[in-house]
Amino acid sequence: MANVSHHSGDIASHPDVPEMRERYARLLGGQDVVLVDGPVFLLGLFCAVSPWVVHFTASQPNLVVHNVILGVAIGVLALGFTQAPERMYGLSGALTAMGVWMIIAPWIVGENPDAGVIWTNAVIGGLAVALGLVCVATAARSSSES
Repeated sequence: MANVSHHSGDIASHPDVPEMRERYARLLGGQDVVLVDGPVFLLGLFCAVSPWVVHFTASQPNLVVHNVILGVAIGVLALGFTQAPERMYGLSGALTAMGVWMIIAPWIVGENPDAGVIWTNAVIGGLAVALGLVCVATAARSSSES
């Protein structure tokens, strides 16, 4: 009788290994930032609704518009990271810049901000900077592996 059992050998000798690796890399295509996408989207959502959560819609009308626009922009970045991560890697630094801007915005955009406004924007900005740096580091690691 013939021996038809498969040998448990190394697949490295298979003739299609380079093609399989390339297809696998293309399939994943930048999905290493997937763990950051959700928190970035939630951060953008909270930034957009923060004027109503912290109750500064009446005292800081300019900052309300500012936070809504920046929150939507952060959310759009997060959706971009999810939908086309390989194209959005270049914008990873923008999230960090938005975070820095959120920290200083109460004094530039607002008028005599109170502690709640300052703390809210500082926390949102700090988280945006941290998540942006994670995205930048992931993008740098991914591009160096390619």
